[in-house]
Amino acid sequence: MADADWMTAAAAEAVDRDPVDLRTDLPHPARVYDYLLGGKDNFPADRAVAENGRRENPASDVAPGANRDWLRRTVTHLTAELGIRQFLDIGTGLPTSPNVHEVAQAIDPAVRVVYTDNDPIVLTHARALLASAPEGVTDYLDADFRNPQQILEAAKRTLDFDQPIGLLLIAIAHFVGDADEPHRVVRELIDALPSGSYLALSHLTGDFLPEQWKKVEEMYAARGVTMQVRPKSEVERFFDGLELVEPGLTLVHRWRPDEKDRFADRSDALVSVYGAVARKP
Repeated sequence: MADADWMTAAAAEAVDRDPVDLRTDLPHPARVYDYLLGGKDNFPADRAVAENGRRENPASDVAPGANRDWLRRTVTHLTAELGIRQFLDIGTGLPTSPNVHEVAQAIDPAVRVVYTDNDPIVLTHARALLASAPEGVTDYLDADFRNPQQILEAAKRTLDFDQPIGLLLIAIAHFVGDADEPHRVVRELIDALPSGSYLALSHLTGDFLPEQWKKVEEMYAARGVTMQVRPKSEVERFFDGLELVEPGLTLVHRWRPDEKDRFADRSDALVSVYGAVARKP
């Protein structure tokens, strides 16, 4: 079946609608991340923030790549070892190969993936995210992490909530301040998933370079973007009530590294991203 057959209304609209206002004069975390990963879907404001971050904090250059490698290893483990065949990826960001469906469907072409983001530029790239294997399904939702019920209701069009789901919250929670209650949001998402589902979550931390990350937070805030790095104890709270998969919550480059990993030899301070996978009993 053609990719377009699986498009949501939002993704289909992105192909034909009038150009959206991407506010290219302001930095956006997805585009800054894209630039740090070597992508091309970014603008001068994004590149300026990225370069300022590099000057203030050496970890800001390493963390995105280490996090991306961890995503690949995590999806591989969830699919090949833990038997997950459907994923809900919230805070997808710009398409950067290999995407979740590319990793998972290389193991089982029938895997279903729902991507979610609220960034207009990600919406314009929805076709790339919908390039599913013929046996599987990919879908895209234009929705905000802070509105979990909207996401869950829309995801039910594609995912079977009677079967285990892999919930991916990759480097998104640190862009949600305490005022928006990210721990509550994650709990609402997990509560809606069936037993046997898994949460994979990664999060920036200031545990190793507190002064440098504080400067990066302030730099983002000055441009109207929330960033809140958190200590390990606060990241652990996202996994309350879940069964952590070995090796538990750790720096992402230390979580089941493999021969493809590019950051296994980097210091903890340069990585500064915690990650874990946990099962819902």
